[in-house]
Amino acid sequence: MPMLLDEPLGLIVERLRRRGTDDASVEVKACTNKLSADVWETVSAFANTAGGLIILGLNEAEGFVPSANFAIDRVRDQFVSGIGDGGSAAVVTHAPRYELDRGEVDGLQVLLVRIFELELKAKPCYIGARGVQNGSYKRVDDKDIKMSPAELYELQSALLPSDADGTVVSEATVEDLDPDVVRSIIANRRLQTPRVLRGADTLEKQLVRLNITTKDGAVKLAGLLSAGIYPQQFYPKLMIDVAVHSDVEKSAPGQPRFIDRQLCDGPIPACIEDALAAIGRNLRKAAIVQGTGRRDDWEVPQEVLREALANACIHREYSPMFVGQAVSVDIYPDRIEIKNPGGLWGGKTVDNLADGESRCRNPKLMSLMGATPLEHAEGAVAESQGSGIPAMIREMESRSLGRPKFIVKADSFTVLLSRHGAELAENRTWIQSHVGTELTDREETLLMFMREHGCVCDVQKIREALKWDSDDIRLICGDLVDKHVLSKCGKDTFEIIDLNRGSSASTADRILEALSAEVDMTAREIAVASGVRISSVRYHLPKMADKGLIEVMGSSTSRNRRYRKK
Repeated sequence: MPMLLDEPLGLIVERLRRRGTDDASVEVKACTNKLSADVWETVSAFANTAGGLIILGLNEAEGFVPSANFAIDRVRDQFVSGIGDGGSAAVVTHAPRYELDRGEVDGLQVLLVRIFELELKAKPCYIGARGVQNGSYKRVDDKDIKMSPAELYELQSALLPSDADGTVVSEATVEDLDPDVVRSIIANRRLQTPRVLRGADTLEKQLVRLNITTKDGAVKLAGLLSAGIYPQQFYPKLMIDVAVHSDVEKSAPGQPRFIDRQLCDGPIPACIEDALAAIGRNLRKAAIVQGTGRRDDWEVPQEVLREALANACIHREYSPMFVGQAVSVDIYPDRIEIKNPGGLWGGKTVDNLADGESRCRNPKLMSLMGATPLEHAEGAVAESQGSGIPAMIREMESRSLGRPKFIVKADSFTVLLSRHGAELAENRTWIQSHVGTELTDREETLLMFMREHGCVCDVQKIREALKWDSDDIRLICGDLVDKHVLSKCGKDTFEIIDLNRGSSASTADRILEALSAEVDMTAREIAVASGVRISSVRYHLPKMADKGLIEVMGSSTSRNRRYRKK
């Protein structure tokens, strides 16, 4: 297999033939006698997106078969020259790194060209003769799509300091600011760092020092978004648009366009709290009784949603090209998508997003958000320590919801959060009826996970799924053993006790009772007859065989393996 391929060429071609089209990472060109001119669109698209493989000498129109009489050496030389390595002017500006190799399909040669993604500071790669506006492309599925002006702006400014949040709002005055919020911001900033207001002995000087206004008294965008009475008077789309959909995609045929919709306006703290309330009324909840009170657990944790909303408002793009776009929240039956205008900034990528290092496109706004109180909750909007994304990941994983998915595009950033689904309330009911005693959040999460995965789990399986420390898992399991909720049934292996049938030891008795000495039974038939989960049956059968209690017929890999009582 050529070194530049991630998988055998034969498998790649087989996949393309089966699908009948190229895909997001592979493009084929026939190029019988010369290099196709549209190859450079693909080079630009792969370089600006995530890289990819170009197979030259393969004919898509004929079913991905090798081109007859493919002039491989001539095509290779034309590509090398066009990319700028042949001594002549390059066709593309900001040419990417590439690798060449020869491959064989159906006994005939093809030319393989691996294009690597450009570093952010070098993007975009574009066809020089067309200019950056008309010659820059991105890869979307199997298509090379021309990049929009907004995408190009984001690529070209992703590493440049931005002062968009310091823009003067020409029509706004200090009378458009909420004096109570302004006082709170000043008091909180004074507590955070006493030096910040040193020498600023008047309100006017304090507003200037905190980047709420200019020396001339004009209101800055950061100040308006933090302490404005109604920022949408000047920027109608700087809000959060929450929409609830009946199907897993927008505007499904035969379905209403929205089940619920809320436009959340006002300053950023109000937008966030209103959006959180709108999301909350469309999520399932489970009641938890604690002492004399109760609380409602959301299927997606409120802390995660609040952090995602705050990030979307604070880190979004506020340049003139983007102020006509709202932050959007789309709630589907299986997920929540929170999307903000503007891509990642300052060299942040999906790979380093959770490294705890904060890089902020809007530093003036971030500073103010760290001192701006929420309207109806404790604390400020943001803490600006870079811990938000790691906290979101930990919280989602600790609830068995899986990691948030981050979708990064040149001109947008989306957080996708999986919903727990209808099983949240059902699991809560099961825990209350099964346990009969108050449990911690971690104990409940562990029990829900074990129940969903067959009631029998070992420490390693729990650690891999929930990302908890192994010793912590053992302590929690030990506490649940003491509460007669779990029993230890092997080294680092635990099982949920069936309270209706007694201890875990009676599970084996139930299996043995269901077995017959005359009739062979499969594991699934035993599960039905005994009322024991199939996973528990499969866990106990080998142990019962080792003890000589049952007889086993069939190989260990056979799906039709059968058992009988001795």
